[in-house]
Amino acid sequence: MYPPHLVAPMKADLVNVGFQELLTPSDVDNFMTNQVGTSLVVINSVCGCAAGTCRPGVKLALERSDAKPENLVTVFAGVDTDAVQQMRTYIPFPPSSPAIAIFKDGEIAHFIERHHIEGRSAEMIATHLVAVLEEIVGEEA
Repeated sequence: MYPPHLVAPMKADLVNVGFQELLTPSDVDNFMTNQVGTSLVVINSVCGCAAGTCRPGVKLALERSDAKPENLVTVFAGVDTDAVQQMRTYIPFPPSSPAIAIFKDGEIAHFIERHHIEGRSAEMIATHLVAVLEEIVGEEA
């Protein structure tokens, strides 16, 4: 577990652009049970690829894309461990952090695992995410 003062800026990085933190398993279950439309879920972490490419790539994608998900939520691996574990029960892929999931009406529609984030620039992640959002969210428009 990381000290709260250490991760506060890392959490704020997404919260400040409109992400809702899910801090407990019940937060996750309430969100997942009641979500409507599309949801962008970021499994955040303290690692360098989260700070250097994942979070910046997600923010850049949201700035660039006209296709906006209705819901933006985040859980933080290594900090809010019970919430992360609960979120992972909704994701049919091996545990990965950082990671990005897109749900549509409660079903997983796309998942970007850590190995798709590591070694890629924020620009590459943003380009990928914009294309996915336009395909998935754009269907609703």
